[in-house]
Amino acid sequence: MGDTIRAIIVDDEPLARRGLELRLAAYREIQIVAQCANGREAVEAVAQHGPELMFLDIEMPGIDGFEVLRRVPQTSMPMVVFVTAFDRYAIDAFDAHALDYLLKPLVDERLDRAMAHVREQFKQRRSARHREQLVALLAGITGAGQLDADELLARGANGLSRRWPEVLPIRLGREVIRLPVNVIDWIDAAGDYMCVHAEGRTHVVRATMKQFEEQLDPASFQRVHRSTIVNIHRIRRLKPHTNGEYFLTLEGGHELKLSRSYRDRLERILGDR
Repeated sequence: MGDTIRAIIVDDEPLARRGLELRLAAYREIQIVAQCANGREAVEAVAQHGPELMFLDIEMPGIDGFEVLRRVPQTSMPMVVFVTAFDRYAIDAFDAHALDYLLKPLVDERLDRAMAHVREQFKQRRSARHREQLVALLAGITGAGQLDADELLARGANGLSRRWPEVLPIRLGREVIRLPVNVIDWIDAAGDYMCVHAEGRTHVVRATMKQFEEQLDPASFQRVHRSTIVNIHRIRRLKPHTNGEYFLTLEGGHELKLSRSYRDRLERILGDR
């Protein structure tokens, strides 16, 4: 037997969870560490168990599968196999961006194909690339915004007398969301997109890490990983991890990885506070 792949099953239907559990028993490398009946439990299970794989139902009441992807920190995102009872979603987008997807009722041959993809990805450790594909899928299906540069300039966010903006304007088509900077918890990058997490919601924005760093006050927002910026006022605890890394626990319980290269600087800032 090869490496163990720790997995969680997320589905609001008990019979669907049980059916998938029984089918997965045929794959000896799969260890099911949690089963979740809703999106909130899924987000908590990812934080608690750190699984490598998530079988994720899309259609769930309240927090659906796409919202789960928005709420899970990118540095903690497992491989995802989508499970759906409907093919009304953009299958072309799934083919382009998803690791794999299963249509209900499940077919053994289709599960075999999905598991072959899982093994290949796990063997090659392509998790970073997979996260980028997931965010691209979200952007394609649910839409992505962009920073409204004109409004930022009008508010005086740039120039010689620099004043950090109190609001980030995010343009979604004809609509502009004016997001107060102080409610942002953290921001993480995935390919061509940035995920802005604030007040339990996540805004997918087509932008770069550099653009956000130029607009956010460094006294409040610090890079803690090559792909993550955190609001330091949201940090509640630092917990040591392997290889000199730390996990940051934020208000609300989210855990973010703090890489060694940013640790000393952040500890100095938190010490000053």
